[in-house]
Amino acid sequence: MSQPKKRKVESRGGGEGGEGSEEEDGGEREAALQRPRRTKRERDQLYYECYSDVSVHEEMIADRVRTDAYRLGILRNWAALRGKTVLDVGAGTGILSIFCAQAGARRVYAVEASAIWQQAREVVRLNGLEDRVHVLPGPVETVELPEQVDAIVSEWMGYGLLHESMLSSVLHARTKWLKEGGLLLPASAELFVAPISDQMLEWRLGFWSQVKQHYGVDMSCLESFATRCLMGHSEIVVQGLSGEDVLARPQRFAQLELARAGLEQELVAGVGGRFRCSCYGSAPMHGFAIWFQVTFPGGDSEKPLVLSTSPFHPATHWKQALLYLNEPVQVEQDTDVSGEVTLLPSRDNPRRLRVLLRYRVGDQEEKTKDFAMED
Repeated sequence: MSQPKKRKVESRGGGEGGEGSEEEDGGEREAALQRPRRTKRERDQLYYECYSDVSVHEEMIADRVRTDAYRLGILRNWAALRGKTVLDVGAGTGILSIFCAQAGARRVYAVEASAIWQQAREVVRLNGLEDRVHVLPGPVETVELPEQVDAIVSEWMGYGLLHESMLSSVLHARTKWLKEGGLLLPASAELFVAPISDQMLEWRLGFWSQVKQHYGVDMSCLESFATRCLMGHSEIVVQGLSGEDVLARPQRFAQLELARAGLEQELVAGVGGRFRCSCYGSAPMHGFAIWFQVTFPGGDSEKPLVLSTSPFHPATHWKQALLYLNEPVQVEQDTDVSGEVTLLPSRDNPRRLRVLLRYRVGDQEEKTKDFAMED
């Protein structure tokens, strides 16, 4: 299990210094100031409560791309897991812990902070693995294990990879409980970005110019208003795209090796990098899409296994994280698109993903936009 209930972002506003209208941004800032800021304990409690409901676990396990990748990633490493000890960080209903036991692990510590740990124990008991899979309730930061472990498994990835900040818990567990040279499943993650043309958004923007031919009433004046409503906000929109929506060759802008010392500090300071690409052809560019992939070691005789959330691969429940410009920009074949993307924790809630985007399209001046995921 990874992050709390995954939500599709639909509402507007709530950005952190984006390029929306000054009046709207001012109103949002005033509203934010009036809301009492939650303490870390309150934020964590809300986070864990999200996982106490069955729906989020149904969504994750029903994602065959995700669950099959973890199953194969674990079973292919049977030689490294056989007779060994494993820590499952954020075990949820316990399915990854059971995969580890099926791969031959001697003992699996399934740590789960939400109330779903009770159901995890039932699942373990139903599968006859109580002697090998021990479900431990509580955050991994406070749970005490009786021994160091040979491997850590965790499905920690959130929207845009880092939303809800569970990776920091995995790194804490790595530092405290993983033996030197121990196995991490998955072992690394990569982030990609590409300019996009959102076909559904384009249809919605053009809808108001089509009303007259259907009803005899000209409403084309609302197209600019629709553009402000649908694009002129600062939220990260979680939505699935197809490869046809991608306007240029995707660019990798960050790579995380989970065994790397100092990664915790990098996450706080911001993870990102620069990108540059050339557009394939003529289209309205609406913004950028961010997605990720994680890699499992291949074991003794297998190639590494990659779990990808790319729009060119089978869809997952993570979809893609979309960053809309304030208005469409027309691009042509070979239009140069460049910039820099940085992912970091939100100022007011470290579990909330914030994305800083600097970009240039063709000969236009460089612009910036500051995005945040919905609370």
